[in-house]
Amino acid sequence: MYKAFRWGVRLIMAAIVGVVLIGGLIYFFASRSLPDYDATYKVTGLTAPVEIVRSTEDVPHIFGKNDPDVFFALGLAHAQDRLWQMTLMRRTVQGRLSEVFGQETLKTDELMRRLGLYQAAVDSVASQDDYTKAALQAYARGVNQWIQIVNEGAMGRGAPEFFLFDSKISYWTPADSLAIMKLMAVQLSNQLQDEVLRARVSLAGKDLVRDIMPDDPQQATAALPDYASLFPTMQKGIQTAENGAPGAFSPFPERGSAGASNAWAAGPDRSAAGGALLANDPHLGLTAPSIWYLARLQLQSGGVIGGTIPGMPLVLSGRNKDLGWGLTTAYVDDQDLHIEEIDPDDSTKYRTPDGWKHFKTKRVIVEVKDAKPVTLTLRWTDNGPVLPGSHFDLATVTPPHSVMSLSWTAFDPKDTTMTGAMDLMRAKSIPQALDAAKEIVAPAQNITLADKDGVALVTAGKIPLRDRANDTQGRMPNAGWKPENRWKGALPFKDNPQFVEPKSGIVVNTNNKTVDRPFPYNVSFHWGDTQRIQRLSKLMGEREVHSRDSFISAQLDTVSPAARGLLPLVGANLWYTGDPAPDGTPERMRQRALEMLASWDGEMSEHLPEPLIYAAWMRELQNRLIRDELGPLAKKFDHLEPLFIERVFRDTQGASHWCDIIQSAPKETCSDIARQSLDAALLDLSKKYGPNIESWRWGDAHVAEQDNPVLGKVPGLKWFVNIRQSTSGGDFTLMRGRTKGGDGPDRFANVHAAGYREVLDFADPDSSVFIISTGQSGHPLSRHYDDLSELWRSGEYIPMSLDPALARAAATGITHLVPKGAAQAAN
Repeated sequence: MYKAFRWGVRLIMAAIVGVVLIGGLIYFFASRSLPDYDATYKVTGLTAPVEIVRSTEDVPHIFGKNDPDVFFALGLAHAQDRLWQMTLMRRTVQGRLSEVFGQETLKTDELMRRLGLYQAAVDSVASQDDYTKAALQAYARGVNQWIQIVNEGAMGRGAPEFFLFDSKISYWTPADSLAIMKLMAVQLSNQLQDEVLRARVSLAGKDLVRDIMPDDPQQATAALPDYASLFPTMQKGIQTAENGAPGAFSPFPERGSAGASNAWAAGPDRSAAGGALLANDPHLGLTAPSIWYLARLQLQSGGVIGGTIPGMPLVLSGRNKDLGWGLTTAYVDDQDLHIEEIDPDDSTKYRTPDGWKHFKTKRVIVEVKDAKPVTLTLRWTDNGPVLPGSHFDLATVTPPHSVMSLSWTAFDPKDTTMTGAMDLMRAKSIPQALDAAKEIVAPAQNITLADKDGVALVTAGKIPLRDRANDTQGRMPNAGWKPENRWKGALPFKDNPQFVEPKSGIVVNTNNKTVDRPFPYNVSFHWGDTQRIQRLSKLMGEREVHSRDSFISAQLDTVSPAARGLLPLVGANLWYTGDPAPDGTPERMRQRALEMLASWDGEMSEHLPEPLIYAAWMRELQNRLIRDELGPLAKKFDHLEPLFIERVFRDTQGASHWCDIIQSAPKETCSDIARQSLDAALLDLSKKYGPNIESWRWGDAHVAEQDNPVLGKVPGLKWFVNIRQSTSGGDFTLMRGRTKGGDGPDRFANVHAAGYREVLDFADPDSSVFIISTGQSGHPLSRHYDDLSELWRSGEYIPMSLDPALARAAATGITHLVPKGAAQAAN
């Protein structure tokens, strides 16, 4: 027995030593890819020495003799910190994820191959101006130089994720940077999803679209035709989607998550210090690392500083000495779905205004890890690529013997968006910035501007010109063979919304409607916000002059105008009714919840229970209102639609009929449904958070989920690489934190927020502040992987100056890049 015990101890000790040794080896190889920021590298592709001065927060300040050398160094810095992220984004656009991840990403690859966005990027390289071509080429050389340094120095393949896959790292090309811009267009547009959903709701019942997907109430719009009347062969009723879920790593956002941002600016006359002010916080899906990366470039035109996206040689949002700019998604309706009728006698042809025409076709092979390659036959019509019915639930709205095609400005093979962005980054004034905006095609963005003289806002991007006789005005799929449904080009740039030197001295945008023009000059029927703009307009208007601090306060504001508007409406007949119920009963819990909500000001603070009660109540209320009319389609509306709730409880155009449950014999009133919904929500919350309603916290449910897309899925490892933080805000606050939705236990998690924030003050430019949501590095072993995340969570910022002396004085490392053959001179 003693001998067996002794051998057991030995085996356990051996196992422990083995685990430690294996862990040590994993750490050793993973840590090899941590870059040394205080090193000198002899490189090819430079004309003169370059310095990359790293701040305490790992922000690179790049100094070179000419612009191509600076872009070279930016490419190298991006690759040092985010090589895996860049590679993953490139593979996504190329439709080559399955070579690495296998069959789980095959659906995503199929879609991206059919869209052909990478080929459009390749084609558009030739359309860039000479300066942009030189920048793209230099940036690619910088990325590739770091890949070469990693390979020659055995530096852990450049990132820990590369150890999980045996594929080689392809060298970067100028087209790859343009492809990342195309990926941004994908992530910032979901008009086609709305077209499909609007058509599905139309098939479900008359006038349902008018209530559940209303147009902006400030805009008078002619009623849409029933979808079934356009395509009589379509079966009426709720159509069930088969395999409509997106593939793994799909870049297409869920409905309502196609970019949501805030930007506003105040001219010198509205500034307490006499200099223009500008704030910007673009909202995208939260990841670890963040998609954003802070950088400062010293160009021949002067210094430029702000937010970049690894893969592109651009400061997308930021400032130079003379100009500041910020971006918000413009919600331009730049996508149209078309029904393409197939020739019943020849499936290789489709119907056009001039008769039957052959599809343009091409066969491609998708390599799949650990499986046989898949051959796809790609098809195009005059309107655009043909999409399979398995994507975006297209099969539910596609008539028999037809397919669906897509028109989209992002398909433009002569897209000069990169050139326009380069010009914007070097513009010295608002007029020069407006000239730069003319070159932008996709994604369409509202650009907020500020210079020493004033402020402006312009919609940059191509706006499709549709025929007045278009069947659906771009709001639902239309008959692709009708000439009136085909695009007639684009609106001239002068017709894009522009607001230059407004009398108020302030411009604001929260993805709200920017113009009220009749179709076909209306820009869009679907806008990204009707709520945040109310709060921002109030904050901007209640002060005669503003300061950097007042702009920061507005950027971090967590008051929900939706809550302030809906609670008095929904609870009108519930407040202070009935005698106090006994403690411990559902009635008493309801009464206590109503008492708390009645005195709540709508602030979505992580420390309060009221935001959680409100969010759960409105979610349950909307679900009860729509689930009998929409059936399975109700799952598509898993986020609160404030305009819908308002229509129902105000009985706008008879919308209160949604309150009556069709299957029940009694006729329920809206007050009945409101009371039942609150009771159900409180019961659900008490099961998870306990019976003491005062101890509930919104932050326990509204946790920011910043997950590493690959390592974050590895059991055990995910606890170290995924970032979790309690946060304030909500779906309709200026400090927006869009909830996950759905039926899961983490339905209120914060998954889509401002991964980048900036506040610029031209009265004292060096006091301008910036922040990203994670850290600069994508390497989980780096101290810069999440060192900015707590600052971001608590509403703090870091200063970033264009003063070279300040950058060098605070440097924690300086990387010297020396052209090969010039090392002796540099030393």
